Amino acid sequence: MYNFENKFKDKKVLITGGLGFIGSNLAHRLVDLGANVTIVDSLIWAYGGNKANIKGIEDKMHVNIGDIRDRYSINSLIKDQDYLFNLAGQVSHIDSMKDPFTDLEINTTSQLSILESCRQHNPDIKVIYASSRQIYGKPEYLPVDEKHPVHPTDVNGINIMSGEWYHILYNNVHNIRACSLRMTNVYGPRQLIKHNRQGFIGWFIRLAVEGKKIQIYGDGAQRRDLNYVDDVCDALLLSAVSDKSNGQIYNLGSNEIISLKDLTEILIDVSGTGEYELIDWPDEKKKIDIGDYYGDFSKIRNELGWEPKTNLRDGLKETVEYYKQNINEYLN
Repeated sequence: MYNFENKFKDKKVLITGGLGFIGSNLAHRLVDLGANVTIVDSLIWAYGGNKANIKGIEDKMHVNIGDIRDRYSINSLIKDQDYLFNLAGQVSHIDSMKDPFTDLEINTTSQLSILESCRQHNPDIKVIYASSRQIYGKPEYLPVDEKHPVHPTDVNGINIMSGEWYHILYNNVHNIRACSLRMTNVYGPRQLIKHNRQGFIGWFIRLAVEGKKIQIYGDGAQRRDLNYVDDVCDALLLSAVSDKSNGQIYNLGSNEIISLKDLTEILIDVSGTGEYELIDWPDEKKKIDIGDYYGDFSKIRNELGWEPKTNLRDGLKETVEYYKQNINEYLN
């Protein structure tokens, strides 16, 4: 375990997207560490915010139901905060292709507004931005390191890349301490599972828990790396307290590289229910598919000391047990 003792005690922390998957897990950790946590979330139905995600800590934090596109609200929320974990975003690749302007507003324009709020109202804040491995596009080599060319295959990847580079620019030019974590496939409790537009893993977990058939596109041989959400929270917290991270971009990732078919078999095994079949690729998804992907996370390991602690089987088992107990709160 990493030693965060007294690092966040009484610190003021703002989490955008705090009712969502990663944001809410991070909020639980920060409350346990004694931080004064404020979360802002729009609770847009399709994006994953869920009041059930903060069950047990509702009275130990501040919740603001608002949209990061509202500049005036963000100006007020940014003031006096020590840390900003900037996790709000539109993350559906398919939705970004169907509605590119909304994706642009949330993932690019709003990120610039947030950083301007920091510059004008709280230049001493530390900002940690949640980026994505999606910006790399189809890998030219594996594992993918931070020097790999970026050539996104969809609107979402382009806009996330823009949001990331605004953070690095404001660090380099305006001295707003900021860093970016390029996340891979994150899974765990409190993940959105009510639809399949935010990545495959949450949807696969739901189908397994419900004992339904999981459909895998192609031959199932595509390889991926995955991170359990607790490990991602460790990376976020380490990035926040380290000055080494200022102006840096880090890949997250795992040493466990697995095909989608093998991953699904493990998931069905730990769940005790479910089955799978291989089907042909839908055209709209095949056009933006990136093939195999797994990342090189040696930079964050060497500079900040982070590496994933949770093995895949154990993480999937914890996740399945969570949804077996709480699934109704995630379907409506």
